[in-house]
Amino acid sequence: MEYGQLFAISAKFPGLCTRRCIMFFTNRNVSLFQSSKGSLLRFCGYYKTPNINIFGVLDFLGALTMADNLEADVHDVQSLLSSPERDYLVRNNGDQIAISTLNGKKLGLYFSASWCPPCQRFTPNLVDIYNELVVKGDFEIVFLSADEDEESFTGYFSKMPWLAVPFSDSQTREVLDKCFKVNGIPHLVFLDENGKLLSDRGVEIIGEYGSDGYPFTPERVKEIKDQEEEAKKNQSLRSLLESPSRDFIIKANDNKVPVTELEGKTVGLYFILSTFKKSSDFTSTLVKVYNELKAKDCNFEIVMIPLDDDEESFKKELDSVSWFSLPFKDKKREKLVRYFELSTLPTVVIIGTDGKTLHPNVADAIEEHGINAYPFTPDKFSELEKIEKARLEAQTLESVLVSGDLDFVVGKDGAKIPVSDLVGKYILLYFSAHWCPPCRAFTPKLVETYNEIKSKHDAFEVIFISSDRDQASYDEYYATMPWLALPYNDKRKQSLSRIFKVSGIPLLAALGPTGKTITTETRGLIMLHGAEAFPFTDERVAEIEVAFADMAKGWPDKVKHDSHEEHELVLTRQQVFTCDGCDKEGKIWAYNCEECNFDLHPECALAKQNEEGWVCDGEVCYKAS
Repeated sequence: MEYGQLFAISAKFPGLCTRRCIMFFTNRNVSLFQSSKGSLLRFCGYYKTPNINIFGVLDFLGALTMADNLEADVHDVQSLLSSPERDYLVRNNGDQIAISTLNGKKLGLYFSASWCPPCQRFTPNLVDIYNELVVKGDFEIVFLSADEDEESFTGYFSKMPWLAVPFSDSQTREVLDKCFKVNGIPHLVFLDENGKLLSDRGVEIIGEYGSDGYPFTPERVKEIKDQEEEAKKNQSLRSLLESPSRDFIIKANDNKVPVTELEGKTVGLYFILSTFKKSSDFTSTLVKVYNELKAKDCNFEIVMIPLDDDEESFKKELDSVSWFSLPFKDKKREKLVRYFELSTLPTVVIIGTDGKTLHPNVADAIEEHGINAYPFTPDKFSELEKIEKARLEAQTLESVLVSGDLDFVVGKDGAKIPVSDLVGKYILLYFSAHWCPPCRAFTPKLVETYNEIKSKHDAFEVIFISSDRDQASYDEYYATMPWLALPYNDKRKQSLSRIFKVSGIPLLAALGPTGKTITTETRGLIMLHGAEAFPFTDERVAEIEVAFADMAKGWPDKVKHDSHEEHELVLTRQQVFTCDGCDKEGKIWAYNCEECNFDLHPECALAKQNEEGWVCDGEVCYKAS
């Protein structure tokens, strides 16, 4: 999944994608839980997205390690929030409120700061929830600021309707940070009316359940989950789309239509964030398919599930289409996001004529097959799979790269090169863009690999397929590349992205001399093996694996080393690592302590054993024969 897809969803609904975020970061060995504020902010800046919810992820990462097994901690709220000089909290108008007024109330301790973008996005959601719950008279929130100056605290606190520990009392805030093990923000802790810790997963609970999660006890969360499981067993279109206060959906101009009018039809639930480019691009495709199906009197409807927070954007989107929608910011949207475990955009969930889920997401099928994907049944998808298999078997370079008069690529001098001239060569299709930091980081490695392969194999070429946003960026980026390209804004990019299922960049697809796809995992092979991976086939990878196994023959399975006396180091296959001995990059083999995340090059780990019969050649060490 593309980073932007994940972060766009998590930004709108903090906590809903947390588990997938954890998988996302864990799979990439990003040690966020141990990161400082500065490194986290640098990470946010690195991906240049306003939608990243890193601190929400941190909140849940911390929760995973401690919340599920928390002891029944009970705190005296008076002593917890007061100091020898102060027995009150403050409101944003300066009023002092006695801490004793919190007696008998459930309490949320909100650790946040104005400098934290995820906090600024989460706070408005929390304000809405607070305003719903405060009328009950038994709930309050206390703000614990991590701001670095009083002006920032005052400006941020002015947006909050609840109480706060005064900015001047930094000691109390620090004690609370340690007490509740605050490793990242936003962080929200819930205490019951007796001061008992209910949960330190408040950000996730609010994001997933909103005010329905109240009183935020484990029992309430379990009750909601049980209700949702029961609802899935008895799912109907009405249970999905209606709420206790609403039995209708809307069309343009706020026209209300009873949900019952859609019963008996196949319905697509279209989750859309109109400000997210991939969503807006897909809408035009979906409109075409929808209109074609309606023209054929197919028993099909679409209900838009808008994820926008801007009403003007929502109305503009609804006015441009002829299908139905949930009302703006309807509470059902959060429940449906959670219910269908939304993890990517665009998503079109298909509900069958019986009200049961027919398919979790047909967006890719609609993009690739259009109207031919209807009626989205298992039989239809089985038929499409056979068609796709036949297409792959018949795939040629020209079938992939030629579209009407567009039968060429361009060279560095701008000259048009017929696709027919490339037939019979190994081709890499490089999906990339100047605005993408991982792309810019990978391109120099690809240039190096390209030059090395090209010097030995003339029947090899790379073609740049740009996702740049303007001609100037395309030109600047392409100037760093020695290979061929599609012209800027070439319409073939869309079909190529579908064929190779490009959901994120950089992506490097390898095609063999016949034009058939060898792999779309070429980037990883080049990062690991460079030009040695050519021609990127399974057979070549198997040969490399054999060579790696031979490389380690004679090495001890475990060693003890002076630089890590705590544990033995185990010989382990590693893709890329930094040696904790010489601080240089290593790959393939490492002597590793999994418990301590400690790695040594074999050269470094075995250096002391040279006198005992080991020979190092500069990169690896071998046992002398």
